[in-house]
Amino acid sequence: MAEWLKAQHWKCCLGVTLTRVRIPLSPLSARLDGDCRLDCFWVLPEGENSRSSSNVVDSLAVIGCKFRLLVVCLALLGNQGCAQTTQQLFSSQAIQPGVNSTRLGVIVNAADPLSVKIGQYYQQRRQIPPRNMITVRFATGQTVLSPEAFQQLKEAVENQAGDHIQAFALTWIAPYRVDCMSITAAFTLGFDLSHCAEGCKPIRSSPYFNSISREPYTDFQIRPTMAIAARTFDQAKALIDRGVSADGTAPQGTAYLMQTSDAARNVRSALYPMTLQLLGERFHLRVVTADRLENQTDVMFYFTGLSQVEGIDRNRYLPGAIADHLTSAGGMLTNSPQMSSLRWLEAGATGSYGAVVEPCNFLQKFPHPGVVMFHYLAGNTLIEAYWKSVAQPGQGIFIGEPLARPFLADKP
Repeated sequence: MAEWLKAQHWKCCLGVTLTRVRIPLSPLSARLDGDCRLDCFWVLPEGENSRSSSNVVDSLAVIGCKFRLLVVCLALLGNQGCAQTTQQLFSSQAIQPGVNSTRLGVIVNAADPLSVKIGQYYQQRRQIPPRNMITVRFATGQTVLSPEAFQQLKEAVENQAGDHIQAFALTWIAPYRVDCMSITAAFTLGFDLSHCAEGCKPIRSSPYFNSISREPYTDFQIRPTMAIAARTFDQAKALIDRGVSADGTAPQGTAYLMQTSDAARNVRSALYPMTLQLLGERFHLRVVTADRLENQTDVMFYFTGLSQVEGIDRNRYLPGAIADHLTSAGGMLTNSPQMSSLRWLEAGATGSYGAVVEPCNFLQKFPHPGVVMFHYLAGNTLIEAYWKSVAQPGQGIFIGEPLARPFLADKP
């Protein structure tokens, strides 16, 4: 095993994740030729699910290790070659075209005047080619689609989407769900019960999680999907304008990692030490022990865990900002008994995420703060970075302006 790991040294430096490695010892800490270090909890054999009594332990094992394998060199300053290769990883992601206006399909519901208006404005602002505009028609006023209705909808979309399309943008707030899946997950992964769970169980993982791919359809035959969700056209316009204005600005804001009093929803705080270690020298990160954040003027990232988050509209969110709260029903955009994830966009964020059905507090079902920040800082668009941060995204919806790309010297 040691010899095999040494042979994979270049993979560590290049950021290739090793998810199929069978490692019987826990924890593992192996020095590879004095350069990169694999330091993780443990890796499950391929095809097996976590069976620990603790959801947190399960998630840390899978997400923590995969995250470390991608960016471990950031924390090792003693080897110049590895540091240079890590910088090359950032640079290579930034210069690759990735998902841009020529590769994004925009799906419009012709039966919904608001969807049509949002689609037209988005096409204008992002200069979406006419061939990328996809028109469907279905009844409005529903929050949940049946699998049968969705299949008809998806077939209509696929018939209009050329192979050049790498991702989709939806232009409606509802429906936000397809049976037991979010609508963004269903468009991305296809409706499949393996992405659902009865009770507190893990679900099927995404092949796109923590990937360095910039062409998800080419590489994985999936098209990550995000909803440009808004209650009114003015809100949608403001969201789109924020995303466009974010491009190439390299904002010098702050990432706020909230440690709350809600033990069940505060589970992501276990990821904060590793995130600080690996990204603290690249961006300003703050761990804040509080249930609310107010009167901050530099919010670029805001990750918390509460059913209701007070004071979010008393902050200033920089264009391109990402904000979300780990809770059971944030993705029920129009009728949630908890705080809707839509509130983040209304407060000024450019992207958010929330669960549309009860996911339980599995870390792998929510955005990993370190992973989304890493890919966003590396030059990925919002839709790419956010989708890469959720290991098991079947029950959660991604909302925001998909093409926002703040961390790039020149606008795409």
